[in-house]
Amino acid sequence: MTRPAASRDALRYRGRRSGGSLTGNLRVLLARSVSFWRDQAYASYWQLRHLAGGWDASSLQSGHLAPVLVLPGVYETWQFLRPAAEMLHRAGHPVHVVPDLGYNLVSIPATAARAHALLVERDLREVIIVAHSKGGVVGKHMMVVEEADEARGADAPQGRISRLIAVNSPFAGSRHARYISRGPLRDFAPTEETILKLAANAAANSRITSIYSTFDPHIPEGSRLAGARNIEVPVGGHFRLLGMRQVLDLIESAARN
Repeated sequence: MTRPAASRDALRYRGRRSGGSLTGNLRVLLARSVSFWRDQAYASYWQLRHLAGGWDASSLQSGHLAPVLVLPGVYETWQFLRPAAEMLHRAGHPVHVVPDLGYNLVSIPATAARAHALLVERDLREVIIVAHSKGGVVGKHMMVVEEADEARGADAPQGRISRLIAVNSPFAGSRHARYISRGPLRDFAPTEETILKLAANAAANSRITSIYSTFDPHIPEGSRLAGARNIEVPVGGHFRLLGMRQVLDLIESAARN
């Protein structure tokens, strides 16, 4: 696993493994609380930006490098990934979004089917998927299910997806989802069939870069994926990594290499 050098912030978020003092534990709690509210502020900002910017991303579809598909998380629009989308477009990548994805509320397999249909409709090849949260799980589903299904057809291309770059994606699910009886978040319970099937299939993991925070309040299990390129960023949060310069640089590097 690749990990930037440890910092005081990283130690605060990570906490002590055993025997921590009361003062030390309070510092960890305070740091995580501050991180949570910063995270919510970031999410609120991009929800409001969506109201102003809307769904249209056609201005980003030009470029001479490999095409990029952006996949947001649950209750998110592609605008959450706008910083990465605009950066990759400036570098020369045509960037695509799934126009009928909405707030990404349908199941993981249904989302993957819609996204793959877009690749087929636009005949996109060597695609780089850049995803957040649920989008990363959807991206892996596309790599191991939809691509395999298409490959069985006559004159099928040899895979449309080159790689997946995921930020804070719950590849092993999230224990929080166990307490949700239904709805889009229930899909991420660690015992759900789709999560278990994808976790058992490591064939695509070598083409995945998983970038994640030291502490993610939505994914206590973390986003480390066996066999993938794993990069831990020494901050806390689930959303705000998407706008951090360090993370954008990591995404650009992973898309280039």
